[in-house]
Amino acid sequence: MRTFFPSDSCKESQLNAINPQSWLQVERGKLSKFSSSHTTSSSIESFIKVPEPPVVPFFKPIDYVEVLAQIHEELESCSPQERSNLYLLQFQIFRGLGETKLMRRSLRSAWQKAGTVHERLVFGAWLKYEKQGEELIADLLATCNRCAQEFGPIDVVSQHPIKVNGSSQETAVMNGDQSLKNVNFRIGDEKIVCDRQKIASLSAPFHAMLNGYFTESLCEDIDLSENNISPLGMRTIGEFSMTGTLSEVPPDLLLEILVFANKFCCERLKDDCDRKLASLVCTKDDAVELMEYAIEENSPVLAASCLQVFLHELPDCLNDEQVAEIFSHADRQQRSIIVGQASFSLYCLLSEVAMNLDPRSDKTVCFLEQLIESAETDRQRLLAFHQLGCVRLLRKEYDEAERLFEAAVSLGHVYSIAGLARLSYIKGHKLWSYEKLSSVISSVNPLGWMYQERSLYCEGDKRWEDLEKATELDPTLTYPYMYRAASLMMKQNVQVALAEINRVLGFKLALECLELRFCLYLAIEDYKAAIRDVQAILTLSPDYRMFEGRVAASQLRTLVREHVDNWTTADCWMQLYDRWSSVDDIGSLSVIYQMLESGGAKGVLYFRQSLLLLRLNCPDAAMRSLELARQHASSEHERLVYEGWILYDTGHCEEGLRKAEESIKIKRSFEAFFLKAYALADSSLDLSCSSTVISLLENALKCPSDNLRKGQALNNLGSVYVDCGKLDSAADCYINALKIRHTRAHQGLARVHFLRNDKAAAYEEMTKLIEKAKNNASAYEKRSEYCDRDLTKADLEMVTRLDPLRVYPYRYRAAVLMDSYKEKEAIAELSKAIAFKADLHILHLRAAFHEHVGDVLGALRDCRAALSVDPNHQEMLELHSRVNSHEP
Repeated sequence: MRTFFPSDSCKESQLNAINPQSWLQVERGKLSKFSSSHTTSSSIESFIKVPEPPVVPFFKPIDYVEVLAQIHEELESCSPQERSNLYLLQFQIFRGLGETKLMRRSLRSAWQKAGTVHERLVFGAWLKYEKQGEELIADLLATCNRCAQEFGPIDVVSQHPIKVNGSSQETAVMNGDQSLKNVNFRIGDEKIVCDRQKIASLSAPFHAMLNGYFTESLCEDIDLSENNISPLGMRTIGEFSMTGTLSEVPPDLLLEILVFANKFCCERLKDDCDRKLASLVCTKDDAVELMEYAIEENSPVLAASCLQVFLHELPDCLNDEQVAEIFSHADRQQRSIIVGQASFSLYCLLSEVAMNLDPRSDKTVCFLEQLIESAETDRQRLLAFHQLGCVRLLRKEYDEAERLFEAAVSLGHVYSIAGLARLSYIKGHKLWSYEKLSSVISSVNPLGWMYQERSLYCEGDKRWEDLEKATELDPTLTYPYMYRAASLMMKQNVQVALAEINRVLGFKLALECLELRFCLYLAIEDYKAAIRDVQAILTLSPDYRMFEGRVAASQLRTLVREHVDNWTTADCWMQLYDRWSSVDDIGSLSVIYQMLESGGAKGVLYFRQSLLLLRLNCPDAAMRSLELARQHASSEHERLVYEGWILYDTGHCEEGLRKAEESIKIKRSFEAFFLKAYALADSSLDLSCSSTVISLLENALKCPSDNLRKGQALNNLGSVYVDCGKLDSAADCYINALKIRHTRAHQGLARVHFLRNDKAAAYEEMTKLIEKAKNNASAYEKRSEYCDRDLTKADLEMVTRLDPLRVYPYRYRAAVLMDSYKEKEAIAELSKAIAFKADLHILHLRAAFHEHVGDVLGALRDCRAALSVDPNHQEMLELHSRVNSHEP
């Protein structure tokens, strides 16, 4: 889910708001210092709370690699109609792993491989929904004469297949009067003359009426007054019978004819009405009104056109009760009319949107119930059962939640046992929950979430051991770190508690972890550190609420600020310089937040903020900051630079370059030259463009800027010189960058030493970076390249401790084990990382290891899973082809 999915133990946001002032009494001297013997753990516990981890509504198979491989295999042989659903399942797996980029790629594949207009509508709308807030990018591309409406409205009418049999009904007269060429239809006082055989050809019922054994076959006049058709409507039908097309017909009359055509089975006439009405749907109100007719009269083209309007307006349209009602209470036949065979995909999307809006709402429940009814395979059913089980758990509908989780477990979704364990605990059967998780752990290859879940049902050392094991198996789980930190704080082990929460914040900037650290600092009255963390939180999420959603973070910041000194503009720049130089990205974020409040050049500050957020792997927040930089640009040439970065960061390199050039034409500036150099260097593999990049960076350095940015330019210039083999020039750049405290230049200078065959100097240079940098996992990893095997091993062990998400250490250790003929240990080392991170390179290496030891099926499984991560990876495709040829 895009939003936080709270656990059942969290208090609802509707609770009475607390008075934030009371949380700060400890700072105001009304409570003694934390170190005082008078402070009790209960006073600390009052605001250092760690909620239970939620049971998340995701598909989490025991062996996601196996399932990805199965999906890939099915995609190789399935019919085109099945592909989108398989990509949707792939999307659900990546969502359970938290792999946002891979999720979007799977959705895009589902959209590209859509076999029906309904699938194109659903997955196009889903991609548009996922890209909410990116409308600016389309606008910027338009200024470059590029169209970005790839998920915009489609022509439903032209893309919907014509299924009507165009042949006329047999016109042989069985019993009618052959002399009757015309037929007069009487409607009230009016008579409409029609060609008898042309009308007969419209449908089997008309053919039987006019040429069969009915009385009307012998009549010249037939009364249709009781059939809800107007004289004008009948004349239009008569014209259609002659020409085969409807001329300009007003919407009300089209609806009247549609109903009549459906009643008398006039398929060609009905299809023409269906398509003409579909082309008239423009607004949500149109769609609401016409969808009722589409369902009642079984008009799929009109229904698809209405559906497109609804989906285009997600999520807002779900706040319209009429729209929600249409989707909530459609039966099987109505779903078929609305969305054809894409019912499961549609309700997956609607459920996702509804859960993001309010997971406890009746609307969410209705959509998930529809999802269950739409499911056609066991994998679809287990996902639907589990998701609805999570929602029922949130709503405290425990018996129904239990039934749903049991259904999901019976279909093979082991993770749903976590839901059953919570329910059992709530009902007072804590031992059953513990034993159930123990049974799962002993019966499968255990995962981190299993130990985390079991820890909730035991105390003391057992709980601690389970949480340590959870972290060992899956270091991305934040709850174990938070629990340990809070527990250590209760025991007044302050520094150890802070070290524990810092472990996870070193590689995962999770808001809940920043909030806990903020609380820890409040407890020890370290207001400078507390204000840093709350300002970082507000940078990442301006509307964030703390203490289980009861207090706005901005309100707490206001209160804490009373306890810290105000910085002047000069102080802020000095602080930013210090933190940037020590690679303290969270500290730098906090300083920039404070500077933005003080006024000044906001465009420049928001831009710096975006650079930090990208470094911290927060791309959405970084894009938001870039857009704010654009809004606050002080000049046109500055605005063009920020627009260029927005385009570059979203994959539109050529357009980004164009914006840089436009900016330079207006005014030669550091940032414009830097952007052009950066984009050009990244977009071209041709070394011949290096001289251009060098010239651009030299021009940038001649323009006014501060040392923070000039240090970056010197660092980049040094990298280009290294690639060109100009080591002396590169060294000069790095040394000059270090003179203005661009700490990362140590890494570039180390590379120069290494290329000069001075490995010891390279090692020493990286050691300097490690000593200076607050975030130094990457520095340890780089230093490992400049030392002997034992020191390399030690450095890479440190990397894994500091940032377990970095995959190179696992690959290196596995390769060393493989060289030592320890094949099982090598594969196990890679499997440790694969358990929590779907990484192409680790899967590739494990596939190669499996091939080496003769495990063809294992190699094939990993190849297929890796190609699910990157379908176009050339080496992976070659290995897959080779292994596939050996499959028994």
